[in-house]
Amino acid sequence: MSDRPLSGVRVLDVSTILAGPLASALLGEFGAEVIKVEHPVTGDPARHYPPLEDGESAAWSMIGRGKRSVTIDLHHAEAARLVGRLAAAVDIVVTNFRPATLRRFRIDFDDLRAYRPDLVMVQVSAFGRTGPYADRPGFARVAEAFAGLTHRTGTPEGPPVFAGYPVADGVTGIYAAFAAMLALRQRDLTGQAQLADIPLYEPLLRMMEDFIVEYGASGETRERQGNRNPHISPNDLYRTRDGRWLALPASTEQMWRRLVKVMDAGDLAVHDSMTARLEHREEIEARVAAFVAAHDLEPLMSLLHDAGVAAGPVNSAADICADPHIRARGSVVEVPDGRTGRPRLMQAPAGRFSGFDATIGGAAPALGEHTAEVLRDLAGLAEPEIDDLRHRGVV
Repeated sequence: MSDRPLSGVRVLDVSTILAGPLASALLGEFGAEVIKVEHPVTGDPARHYPPLEDGESAAWSMIGRGKRSVTIDLHHAEAARLVGRLAAAVDIVVTNFRPATLRRFRIDFDDLRAYRPDLVMVQVSAFGRTGPYADRPGFARVAEAFAGLTHRTGTPEGPPVFAGYPVADGVTGIYAAFAAMLALRQRDLTGQAQLADIPLYEPLLRMMEDFIVEYGASGETRERQGNRNPHISPNDLYRTRDGRWLALPASTEQMWRRLVKVMDAGDLAVHDSMTARLEHREEIEARVAAFVAAHDLEPLMSLLHDAGVAAGPVNSAADICADPHIRARGSVVEVPDGRTGRPRLMQAPAGRFSGFDATIGGAAPALGEHTAEVLRDLAGLAEPEIDDLRHRGVV
């Protein structure tokens, strides 16, 4: 295997909690050196999210893994100079503060470009740098509601509901890492500084292909339909005889024919188009539900897969960690943690590549673990200067 594709790329992560830190973590998994800027006293708020193990957040162990931790109090008058000197030594800066906050800290794109004229900056914020809402605060749940995802989630008779994970943070973190690659490529082509302005809500809005198009065509907004896909039937979660839940979507004509055959339900074959199946949805969903309810999960999975029908269980964390396929691919791994002396169980980088390996790069760092070496090696500060900054609470 060759070096990872981002080997030699250096990232300054001036962000907190999830979307920005996730973007920088993904870049790190593929070779980038990631330097994480944190508050000298509290660190990233994600360090304190429960559940805690040995005083450290399980979430932080994922978000911070493989990074180097540098402490800088961004509220301090001298912080902007330090961040600028670090920006001069990196390729990409990732932030997720409000635009007004970056201006107040004097670490906005125009500020940092003065230190590195060809800087790449990925700025994640709730609503973006432009528009009337640019300086509104917001988190993932606000973005999910604003983008319409929450409107679509839940049962028709109930209120809107959030997913069990802050989807906007996850999707935007991945999109921000993608944007960093686009901006870096453009910088390499033109030699010019690049700014990627990524609001939390826009990647979600982009992801829901049918949402606005459907409204534009009909003038109507489709209401919540629970677990059912409004465009596909059968497509639901069905409960097995032993109490497990099964995802069973028949999204194509071929899959529908296979499902009808394995159900021994030839009379349903007359519904030979998605339009016809949606017209007879209640009957079809009831028949599929009854078929699933007559079987235990594992024998049913074997029956369906032998027939070429796509289906999968609703897995808990325990199910995931015990699954033979996940174990065979190494989708969940143990990461050594030298500070606690015990390995941590966590997700591996996603995907497998023929020419390189993605790696985790070690456990999450202690707060400020790398402050002195980074300020010395990247910002060019001498030890007495670093000691003075520490004494005055700047780092």
